[in-house]
Amino acid sequence: MEAHIAETAIKTFLTEIRTRLDKAAGIGRAADACAGAGFHEKGLEVALDVDQLLYEATTLLNAASLINRIAQET
Repeated sequence: MEAHIAETAIKTFLTEIRTRLDKAAGIGRAADACAGAGFHEKGLEVALDVDQLLYEATTLLNAASLINRIAQET
């Protein structure tokens, strides 16, 4: 794999990871605010929305790691 292609892909994946984690952090703050206001069940309902974002961030991290390993082998 060409180094510049791997670098571009990894940078893109890292940006996408940050985007998803930023969204997840916002959801976490909203869930915390709900719980702090006494709406614990709603806070949990809101917090469950981070599940897909965390899954995607993990998948992107795995992809970036794999591309990095492949690039180092060539």
